[in-house]
Amino acid sequence: MTSIVTRLRLKTIQALDRARLRQQLSRHPGLSLDEETSTNFSSSHFALAPGARLVLGPRVYTERRSGGVHFAISEGASVEIGADTWLRSDIAPVLIFAFPGARIRIGREGFMNGCHLSAKAGLEIGNRVWIGPGSRVFDADQHDLDAERVEGIEPVTIGDHCWIASDVTVLKGVEIGEQSVVGTRSLVTRSLPPHTLALGNPAVPAGKIGDRSKVPI
Repeated sequence: MTSIVTRLRLKTIQALDRARLRQQLSRHPGLSLDEETSTNFSSSHFALAPGARLVLGPRVYTERRSGGVHFAISEGASVEIGADTWLRSDIAPVLIFAFPGARIRIGREGFMNGCHLSAKAGLEIGNRVWIGPGSRVFDADQHDLDAERVEGIEPVTIGDHCWIASDVTVLKGVEIGEQSVVGTRSLVTRSLPPHTLALGNPAVPAGKIGDRSKVPI
């Protein structure tokens, strides 16, 4: 009897979540959810300006946690999240900001774990990339330094099968080659070649990384 009641309760919750998502879809014309996208996104926060675009692919998943994922997408900006990606929010919220005209693309089988992504030009994040709690990826300085030294903006690229550990900051213009690992609390200011272990502030190569394509999460 208990299992039947539990199943009915879960089905009711899921039906309510689907209804909330339908409301979000009607409110935001640029929002596109695959039919297999987790209904837990009904608890997420969506702030899409006119002309903004957000695409969540099949089996993109998050926890059912109020405000666990926050999307802020400005005019003409787009965010695309590939199939089987997990936006994990139980440790910390996942924050995704795309400023006017910017583009953020996250490939399939990603693991965004309590991280902060911010783009004024573009972030290109490959397939099966992991980004850990407290880590931040910025493609801009965020503000002018003074009247003469204005904000710099350069796209960021993170290749397939990379692991950006916890409390890492990746700054503008960086390209991290595929199958690289960046250690905890590192500051990445320069590009890294593929298969690199990088550590430190600023991060520098500290070793080689082998094949990560089949490493389990």
